[in-house]
Amino acid sequence: MPRQLGELEDAVMTRVWQWNRPVTVREVLEDLQQERSIAYTTVMTVMDNLHQKGWVRREVSGRAYRYTAVSTRAAYSAALMNEAWSKSDNPAAALVAFFGMMSAEQREALSDAVRVVQRDTPEHGGEEAREESGEGRAAEGEAGAGR
Repeated sequence: MPRQLGELEDAVMTRVWQWNRPVTVREVLEDLQQERSIAYTTVMTVMDNLHQKGWVRREVSGRAYRYTAVSTRAAYSAALMNEAWSKSDNPAAALVAFFGMMSAEQREALSDAVRVVQRDTPEHGGEEAREESGEGRAAEGEAGAGR
């Protein structure tokens, strides 16, 4: 998927992801100005660039655009990790090194994620077996809680 976002692009997308609703350039500008001096035209250009790159969609609202994220921060992070991992000449060693950098909390989150993925794959019982046992709805709630 995508290249890593630049610093200002990330600052803008962070707000779009956190607010999780259509936003205007003005709203993003006013929030960014609490941290830094920045011009309206700069934010407008960044948001237009994010639209051109496919990160946000926009729709006309009066005389302005309202921008909405195309995907989640989690999906963006996963794509970056996958891209980095796929470029390794030794993927297993890269994973071991990555896991070694993780905190205990991060490793626990990884273990939880692996359990959810394993439950959702056919070779581990998949959807049909879980639905028959009544687990399907509970696991969907667990997975959805992290989104």
